[in-house]
Amino acid sequence: MIGVRNRFGATFSAFGSRTPAVNVFQTLFRNLVERSPSQSRGYPSNRTGKLVRDGEDRKPVICIEGNIASGKTTCLEYFSKTSNIEVLTEPVSKWRNVRGHNPLALMYEDPSRWGLTLQTYIQLTVLDHHLSKITAPVRMMERSLYSAKYIFVENLYKSGKMPEVDYAVLSEWFEWIISNISIPVDLIVYLQTSPQTCFDRLKQRCREEEKVIPLEYLEALHHLYEDWLINNSSFKVPAPVLVIPADHDLQKMLHQYEENREKIFTVPRAP
Repeated sequence: MIGVRNRFGATFSAFGSRTPAVNVFQTLFRNLVERSPSQSRGYPSNRTGKLVRDGEDRKPVICIEGNIASGKTTCLEYFSKTSNIEVLTEPVSKWRNVRGHNPLALMYEDPSRWGLTLQTYIQLTVLDHHLSKITAPVRMMERSLYSAKYIFVENLYKSGKMPEVDYAVLSEWFEWIISNISIPVDLIVYLQTSPQTCFDRLKQRCREEEKVIPLEYLEALHHLYEDWLINNSSFKVPAPVLVIPADHDLQKMLHQYEENREKIFTVPRAP
């Protein structure tokens, strides 16, 4: 148990008890949950007491997971041409512009200073995706709230670039969300790609914020993904996993997506 002394001399445990920031966030969300459905954006509670999207007859959710430059956007673009599928890409444009600020670029430049800022906003925007109304029979979305925490927050912390108190706050916040809000995922499609392939693709696409990303960063993310989705040695996997090898060129990848279409869209829904 880690004790942290605040500026007023009081001591609280970073893991054992709630931090003041987490208490504020949780109070706000409890107020949201306790409102009537008409007051809480149409999100009632299900029989477990968790906040859910409007209506119990929910639709399947498929999350496309993988390293940076693993081919997620190409996969989503391919299936977006299929009727009756709603595709949600990561809200990167929001992460690049929060009232004139670019927390994504700031995090890559100084992760120790800006990691908490970016990851807090990522949790918010990805949670909004999970809770938004599904407009088609099937939703396919890029990454998830789970990978935001299990991959990117974990990497910042394990690499020594996120202070322990920041990690504690994000962990408490994430755990409260998944304990109180229903975030169903029916299938994870893991685009398994070597770090070197990702690095080569990254250099080719030349996104401004990604120019500072070293190969070692991609290797660290790869190991976290493998431990989570392949070895099952880190965190609980919220859904069945379909692995698609993704080191191939575009035409081969499009062929693989078509080959796996039936497996992707006939997966049973999670309870």
